[in-house]
Amino acid sequence: MSDYYEILGIEKNATKDEIKSAFRKMARKWHPDVNKTPEAEAKFKELGKAYETLMDDEKRATYDRYGEDGLRDAGFNTQGPFAAGFGDLEEVFNSFFGGGFGNFGFGGSRRQDPNAPQRGDDLRLDINLDFEEAVFGITKEVKIDHLETCHTCSGTGAKEGSKPQTCKTCGGSGRIQQTTRTVLGHFTQVVTCPHCHGKGSVLTDPCPDCHGEGRKNIEKKVELKIPAGVDTGSKMRLSHEGDAGINGGIAGDLYIVIHVNPSPYYQRDGINIYTKLEITPAQAVLGDTIKIKTLDGERDVSIPAGIQNGENVKVRGAGVPNLSKPSMRGDHIIVVNVKTPTHISNEEKALYQKLYEIQTGRDFKSSIKDRVKGVFK
Repeated sequence: MSDYYEILGIEKNATKDEIKSAFRKMARKWHPDVNKTPEAEAKFKELGKAYETLMDDEKRATYDRYGEDGLRDAGFNTQGPFAAGFGDLEEVFNSFFGGGFGNFGFGGSRRQDPNAPQRGDDLRLDINLDFEEAVFGITKEVKIDHLETCHTCSGTGAKEGSKPQTCKTCGGSGRIQQTTRTVLGHFTQVVTCPHCHGKGSVLTDPCPDCHGEGRKNIEKKVELKIPAGVDTGSKMRLSHEGDAGINGGIAGDLYIVIHVNPSPYYQRDGINIYTKLEITPAQAVLGDTIKIKTLDGERDVSIPAGIQNGENVKVRGAGVPNLSKPSMRGDHIIVVNVKTPTHISNEEKALYQKLYEIQTGRDFKSSIKDRVKGVFK
């Protein structure tokens, strides 16, 4: 396994400024557009993985405790930032390379054509559900703001009757050559055209509806069918309900993140639910049938004779539906609390005294006198 601290040449207690400084230093050495050795690309990818992990407090804590396998087991991406692009590291490159590397992959290979169809962004929507709504599922209508293709210009960004013009700065390629002077010498790079922003064309007469963007921010209603058994942290994905794509690309997805309001009565643990029930000592000794509230309404529950304080009574199949198999449900577990009364009537007191004498074989009043004498000895 890789040692991220060793890769960057830093101590384990290094600060974020020290991590960033070390990464800059090593990136100058190993970037494939600077270093032409066969191992440069692999070294540079390792640097990116180390930097991305150690600059994130949560990832760093997981890595320090469990290593690279721990990151993977916790669901973190362990492929590094260069698996799909430069991501947040572009700012670091800009600070010492002048910004050209964002348009190239390793070894100087061109990245995606900016005029090619691009997938729209994914969106996230957090919703709150009541406890019973999460248990049994519900259909909700929600409103979302997202980008849709402009119907006026069909996504071209140009006013009706006009069309984009070839960019004179880059000749339609979307990129220009740029020479940057650094501490390592002069580097000639191909960068995004600053005039057309990589499109290769400019709008002389933009669409008045979308102002040349080709997409508009629209509020729309979406029907969500929340399945039975969801819980806080559950996620749903609605394909192609995110932002519209660019240049005819497909729309992104809409991710729904569930938050369930706690119930004042039920306590959930997986697909089981717990409630508390107070009973009297007489009910505990003799047993009883008690009407309780369940997710399916009120029902009679049998309390067995001789039940002890803290013991459970289980109502099978009255819990939460299994999310992957709704026909299966958990249990409703009733935690019994035998409550000792603090205020009793004279009749009840006489009965308890009689019970005391039967169970102990001692006279209740004599026992009190003996206890009083014991206190003053």
